[in-house]
Amino acid sequence: MQNVKQTTHKSSARSAILGAAFLMATSAIGPGFLTQTAVFTQSLAASFGFVILISVLLDIGAQMNIWRVIAVTEKRAQIIANELLPGMGYLLSTLVVVGGLAFNIGNIGGSGLGLEVMTGLDPAYGCVISCIVALIIFWYKEAGKAIDGFTKVLGLLMIGLTCYIVWKASPPMGAALHRTLIPENLSATAIVTLVGGTVGGYISFAGGHRLLDAGIKGEAQLPSVNRSAVSGILITSVMRFLLFLCVLGVMFMGLPIDAQNPAASVFQQAAGNIGYRFFGVVMWSAAITSVVGAAYTSVSFIKTFHPWLEKNEKAIISAFIIFSTTIYLFIGNPVKILVTVGALNGLILPIALAIILLAAYKKRLVNNYQHPLWLTITGWMVVTAMTIMSGLTIYKWLN
Repeated sequence: MQNVKQTTHKSSARSAILGAAFLMATSAIGPGFLTQTAVFTQSLAASFGFVILISVLLDIGAQMNIWRVIAVTEKRAQIIANELLPGMGYLLSTLVVVGGLAFNIGNIGGSGLGLEVMTGLDPAYGCVISCIVALIIFWYKEAGKAIDGFTKVLGLLMIGLTCYIVWKASPPMGAALHRTLIPENLSATAIVTLVGGTVGGYISFAGGHRLLDAGIKGEAQLPSVNRSAVSGILITSVMRFLLFLCVLGVMFMGLPIDAQNPAASVFQQAAGNIGYRFFGVVMWSAAITSVVGAAYTSVSFIKTFHPWLEKNEKAIISAFIIFSTTIYLFIGNPVKILVTVGALNGLILPIALAIILLAAYKKRLVNNYQHPLWLTITGWMVVTAMTIMSGLTIYKWLN
């Protein structure tokens, strides 16, 4: 009997480790991710592969810093921030929740558009259906397992369908691999945009907080935490690279790409009407998993501030999702709000990562844990780059 319990526990832990990776990955792969990849590939061509490669290394550095310190302290990021500097946790939580809410409005809109492409259904009805699907997941008896399973299935579905489009697009693999290692063109903006889009805002903490909820914490669990963090980045990067190959293939065929909806255009040009339908499935999967990730992670930042909040976590998550849906249905995609909050959201990663890096060397928080020097160096490089680029973005917005 004891052996059965141990086997079940190990199986549950493995599921949570992989689930956390997929939660982080699918939170990153949203509607903006699809468009962003298509646009940068058009401007940089095969050299965009190098940008993806560099961003992967920076992403791993950022994620491993954050996830490891959360695991070692056994505390959520906002608690670490408050214990490091009183009040900082409330600031960080505000930035994450406001940013998560704003982007969730876009995610809900993306889910409606995805269902429209798949079925021809009015996007407004698609948004409502997607809202209901997200609510069902959180109100399931074992919500944690439901989130893990949902993100795994849709994550693998997105990768599988995109592989088909790559096959139909027949990209120049030799040129893609060559320029991934030896680029012709470089874009610092593209690198920082990819890093911010993959581990910025609430995404940085999605998997780390999920592992805490699953009981995977403490220094002894660091190998599992590392594996989960790296897996999440690699899943995201595989999807990014596949999309890059799709766009590259269509470009090399000399086919036009619609600037209004470049990702959908690529799928359609590569595989005709079925490709367009597949894009609808990918778009809906990307959007709905991002809705789940944004809601879960945003509320995880406020539930620790009062027992009532923790007790009513599901109700608060539901309100978060319903409010996002309502805003989208009655206002549409509030571009100015999203641009403003997007600029602020860009500041979350350097602020949060700086807090984590400082906390990693506070004995009262980490006890005898020794943080790897290479992670510290990589972490501060990401903080510096993201601070400069976020500052430039805000400056341009103000002027």
